[in-house]
Amino acid sequence: MSQVAAARPSNATFKNKEKPQEVRRANIIAARAVADAIRTSLGPKGMDKMIKTSRGEIIISNDGHTILRQMAILHPVAKMLVEVSAAQDAEAGDGTTSVVILTGALLGAADRLLNKGIHPTIIAESFQRAAKRSVEILLEMCHKISLNDREDLIRATTTSLSSKIVSQYSSFLAPLTVDAVLKVADEDATNVDLSDIRLIKKVGGTIDDTEMIDGVVLTQNVVKSAGGPNRKEKAKIGLIQFQISPPKPDTENNIVVNDYRQMDKILKEERAYLLNICKKIKKAKCNVLLIQKSILRDAVNELALHFLAKLGILVVKDIEREEVEFISKSLGCKPISDVELFTEDRLGSADLIEEIDSDGSKIVKITGIKNPEARPTISVVVRGANNMILDETERSLHDALCVVRCLFKEKGLIGGGGAPEIEIARRLTREARELEGVESFVWTEFAEALEIIPTTLAENAGLNSIKVVTELRTKHENGEVNDGISVRRSGTTNTYDEHILQPVLVSTSAITLASECVKSILRIDDITFSR
Repeated sequence: MSQVAAARPSNATFKNKEKPQEVRRANIIAARAVADAIRTSLGPKGMDKMIKTSRGEIIISNDGHTILRQMAILHPVAKMLVEVSAAQDAEAGDGTTSVVILTGALLGAADRLLNKGIHPTIIAESFQRAAKRSVEILLEMCHKISLNDREDLIRATTTSLSSKIVSQYSSFLAPLTVDAVLKVADEDATNVDLSDIRLIKKVGGTIDDTEMIDGVVLTQNVVKSAGGPNRKEKAKIGLIQFQISPPKPDTENNIVVNDYRQMDKILKEERAYLLNICKKIKKAKCNVLLIQKSILRDAVNELALHFLAKLGILVVKDIEREEVEFISKSLGCKPISDVELFTEDRLGSADLIEEIDSDGSKIVKITGIKNPEARPTISVVVRGANNMILDETERSLHDALCVVRCLFKEKGLIGGGGAPEIEIARRLTREARELEGVESFVWTEFAEALEIIPTTLAENAGLNSIKVVTELRTKHENGEVNDGISVRRSGTTNTYDEHILQPVLVSTSAITLASECVKSILRIDDITFSR
């Protein structure tokens, strides 16, 4: 009888304390595995990852967010690290690898504290307080800058580009990036809309041939098959979303014509219909026509092109739907969906539109935009030998643009190379001694976890990480708060004087997001699957 009672499940099995610990441990292992996977790609000497997508495309990158987004991650907690990286990419744009490595290190610290029997909620809340104090220390350390100081902005951008494939071109790309942002942003702005800067990829030439154009660049070619112009001065530009081709019924049906007069009549109607549209366009004083791509029928047919060429109108067709918004805000023209709405007040104006030959491929360049409704926008034509280089250059330029945007949000720079992390670790360790109880333990572990950044930088640069980190600790104790790792000098140096700089927002955002993610993971004590 006693054996039967023992076999029957009792409530005691549900009070098992081992399960939440096992779940937490499994979660921490899964998350740390992701962090370790991209740890080698941190810093200027970091390695690149080659990713083959399900469609067979090849991506080569060392950008943390790009790598994680492409990885096939199944574990729900490991996916949280991908989301942290995405949040850092949205907030700061740079430091996407650092935030994941930092989260992994904090989870390692949490695991050691859990093994000492400290409650996960206490650990999570103490981590949040330590993170808040870290942000305060960073803001105390940072050097305030003025947005008029172009040199400071270029130095911060160069540091961001130095860890990318395009690092040897950073002296050329950094000023280009800074100038692009300064042209589209107001001086007193607290944010920059990066959609005003359009990066256009064109295969051919080298990265050196990348150029910034104050205006609009179209990758589509001017239609010259009907003998139309390919250059227009004092252009009046219309952006149309209707088709200049004979109307077609919605359903598939055939018309049987058994008489040549009927055939003649159909052709005459067609000519009159198209000529009427072309005359209305000309009447509105339009001399450049941008036609949106159509999937239902031809956006423009040969006969319409012939009429437009005779009227001296320059035509660019196959404008993509995604480009319409950028073109309309850049040129100050409104998209026109029907020929009856084609009026002069909906047109944009520019001094010159021309098709130019650029490294073996043609682009259409619109410059001298005068419309008062137009917003200042910049087009950057990115050149490269192949698509992989182009994609990585585009990602690097996006990160560099985000660095300049960070300095608009928070006008402060700090030294890079692990200097801020060592300084925070030193001050938190000192403050932890004055705290009581468990909090002191947690702050010490938090401080030690922050040292993962300089340790990883040293390892990736082929230096002795223990020697470098202990040397940095000594220097920071002696008051040299800007000392960090310089890969160029293969040792420690004053990173601020060496111009290894980063926006303070990148570090504050990384520490805050990492501690929030760790809090979320530690609070999970069970994983169940819904039906």
